[in-house]
Amino acid sequence: MQKLIAELMRLYLPADTPPPEVLAAHLLGQQSVPVSLTGNDGLARAMMIPFRKAKGIDGDAHWRRLCEVANALQETLGLPAPAVSISGGDAYYLWLSLATPVPAERAQTFLERLRDTYFPEIELAPDAVQAPVALPPCLHPRTGKWAAFIHPGMGASFADEPGLDMAPPPLGQAAFLEGLESIGDEQFERVFDVLETGRESEPAVAPLLTPTPAQPVSRHAPAAGLLLKDATLEDIVRHLHALNIEPTFRHLLTPAWRD
Repeated sequence: MQKLIAELMRLYLPADTPPPEVLAAHLLGQQSVPVSLTGNDGLARAMMIPFRKAKGIDGDAHWRRLCEVANALQETLGLPAPAVSISGGDAYYLWLSLATPVPAERAQTFLERLRDTYFPEIELAPDAVQAPVALPPCLHPRTGKWAAFIHPGMGASFADEPGLDMAPPPLGQAAFLEGLESIGDEQFERVFDVLETGRESEPAVAPLLTPTPAQPVSRHAPAAGLLLKDATLEDIVRHLHALNIEPTFRHLLTPAWRD
């Protein structure tokens, strides 16, 4: 649990976040503690982008939309790979981390400009970067399912399922985060300028590859391989083994992978 909390602190949580024992109770499903990604000092540490399933629409359209946006953020804007999570309800989320917190108003403008350019159909609250969020892993209060960070290659298998039936292992959740990097100061300012002027941006980094056992993920390597397509079971098992995760999770046994 300590490792998971450390990764959440490294990537997303402001300095004045609830103490570790309160976070641990939330992450274990013992209580629900909505957390703002903006501190009491008005500085935003991270941003979350929701991709909710539209009413009356079956299938994985919201998942495919997330994939399109995540790929654009990396390949067009050169941003680090975001984390991907399921809500335990009817949504996927992308999580963007900032290396240095910025004023909430500036982060909100950044997020809205991303929205205007890459996902204009998604509504954002005017206080999206300050509003409390349900930080994964946690229990969804309505469905009783677990929200969790996931390997992106598993995403399509959750299109018709609200979440996990069982609590995900804290070490597994930490492993999905430990290779991710935050948006650096220069990256943030460059992308902010690109979005403001409407200029085309060249990728700042090469397209990310899926790690293999010969290319283990480390905090000093490029961000964890974001697999924004339907992965084979072998792809996922290979990646989890590279992260020292034994793939015994319930969602590796879902019929979606038996086609």
